[in-house]
Amino acid sequence: MTKDYHDMAQAILDQVGRDNVVSLTHCQTRLRFVVKNRKQIDDKAIEKIDHVQGVFYGSGQYQVIIGTGVVNDVYATIDQMGAVNTIYGKDDTETATDNNAVEEKSWVKRLMAMLSGIFIPIIPVIAATGLFLGLKSAFTNAQVLKLFGATPSQIPASLTQITSVLTDTVFAFLPALIVWSTFRYFKGTPIIGIVIGLMLVSPILPNAYSVAGGTAKAIHLFGVIPIVGSQGSVLTALVAGFIGAKSELFYRKHMPNVLEQILTPFLTMLTTFIIMILGVGPVVHWIELGMVDGVKALIGLPFGIGGFLVGAAYPLMVLIGIHQKMIMIETSLLANTGFNPLITLEAMYGFANLGVALAIFLRAKSNKTKATSMGAFMSQLFGVSEPTLFGVLIRYNFRSLIVTVLTSGVGAAFLSIFHVQANSYGLAVLPSYLMYIYNGHALLFYTIISILTVIVAFLATNAFAIPKEILVPDKNEKQMMATVKSDVSDQKVYAPVDGQVLALSKVSDPVFSSGMMGAGVGIQTPDVEEVNVYAPQDGQLSIVADTGHAYGLVTKSGIEILVHIGVDTVSLKGKPFTIKVTQGEQVKKGQLLGTFNKKMIQAAGLDPTVMTIITNSKDYEKVEFSDKQTVQSGEPIIAVQQEAVVLENISETAQ
Repeated sequence: MTKDYHDMAQAILDQVGRDNVVSLTHCQTRLRFVVKNRKQIDDKAIEKIDHVQGVFYGSGQYQVIIGTGVVNDVYATIDQMGAVNTIYGKDDTETATDNNAVEEKSWVKRLMAMLSGIFIPIIPVIAATGLFLGLKSAFTNAQVLKLFGATPSQIPASLTQITSVLTDTVFAFLPALIVWSTFRYFKGTPIIGIVIGLMLVSPILPNAYSVAGGTAKAIHLFGVIPIVGSQGSVLTALVAGFIGAKSELFYRKHMPNVLEQILTPFLTMLTTFIIMILGVGPVVHWIELGMVDGVKALIGLPFGIGGFLVGAAYPLMVLIGIHQKMIMIETSLLANTGFNPLITLEAMYGFANLGVALAIFLRAKSNKTKATSMGAFMSQLFGVSEPTLFGVLIRYNFRSLIVTVLTSGVGAAFLSIFHVQANSYGLAVLPSYLMYIYNGHALLFYTIISILTVIVAFLATNAFAIPKEILVPDKNEKQMMATVKSDVSDQKVYAPVDGQVLALSKVSDPVFSSGMMGAGVGIQTPDVEEVNVYAPQDGQLSIVADTGHAYGLVTKSGIEILVHIGVDTVSLKGKPFTIKVTQGEQVKKGQLLGTFNKKMIQAAGLDPTVMTIITNSKDYEKVEFSDKQTVQSGEPIIAVQQEAVVLENISETAQ
């Protein structure tokens, strides 16, 4: 153990505070502290320590990002110092922390994972429906038709009826989609969920919209219990899906095998339908309508106050990770009103981020900062905000975050004053304009206010929020570089798994998505239970995590590759993983490193994306990525190009 690591470990402990540490563990890239008081830690001081690449607070842990290899030595040094309760690899991790706090965090985390896991699969069809509605509104607009010498009355009724199939189907059967997705999330049988959802909106039942409009009457069961369909009731569908999925799992567990195939679906559908129809459904829908009315009342506060509160709060919600809960409210608004003013207000956060990131990019003298801020800007254009949030807004000081909060709030306030609202969700920043083409007023004011939000954030950042440290050029910056092609045979890195390629900026862990650990890609594996992980190149295994969630490999030319399976999967303590190799072993490209159970990772509410990172990517002039959307293991996904320093001028000076 070198003195450097001892000094580094000592410096980290001094900044975190020995008395502040409840416990410490580590994964292959970072130290993970559970602390008593996160606020007493000086992030900037820790980031200045040699080898520390950044800090991040998430999942109830203060994480110091160090990188592969070094983190093991730093952790071992702290362990030898006996300074804190180091618990890596033990089974009593949670007992070292406050049990109530752990339970509270895990409950919130499970709730967020549930809501996102249920609603994210149906976002694409709702976004598509919004686009259909927008196109229909645009092409049936009297002013648009006037350009072609036509009027709305000339549109055939049959055409209007047919296009209504495209625009109305999703919302007519939205409860069925939600119940299906809920069954899928809770490991029930999705087809049973679809049937239960269709029961809730069966045409045999009085339509909820018609009853509310006075054109139909509820059925009174036994002359007492009013029964109507659940059209537009998102919360009712969510509760029905939860009750149905849990009921099915209960029946399957206790039903004799000979009866299970028939009686389990029968009892599941019967139980769920009776519970929902005989009281739970109407009560839940009443609660949901109250929630929708409350949101509408907030947004409708005079002088744009409500809009400002929503727009200013949303960046902070993203920061602490609770923004995904808004999806359910947005879905309820769409189902009950046909519009989604909430996402309109929330969207200003992304535009404010663009202004901040652009200002940082243009003012920075550090090439590293320029690269980070421009990468964040490009990601934010398409709605991925984590690189901006963690790589720019909170990396240097909180002034840029304050700029985003205030400009997002002001932009949202003006949107609420002008009553701008989307007709969909799921689209952010650049694609978000598609949600407003249904109405000229909405599109015009959304465009003007969003652009002004970018401009104001840009100007405010330049005036008040430029960090001093980015105005200093990189130290030891290499001069007079000339790019040369590398002739080494292993300059390519190959896919360790099959699946769909995901830009690293879209990975859910901000430490990876911000590029803090190096350049790379993510791969979302197929929906199978057992996944094989193969070596991405020839080389020596520098890391084989005891938990099986990460492998580090160094090629003969010095490329350092990290294969990291999932986000926060170290917390599973190796349960979904099987290891087939040992640390220090020489492996060949395509050799089996291990396997993992994807279903088990998903059941724990964790992201199973497999990341392939070049942890020493800064040593290369170029790191290029395959443009394939899907890959098979063994196909090239990354290529690195080495750099050479031109020394002619130096030689002339010496002469």
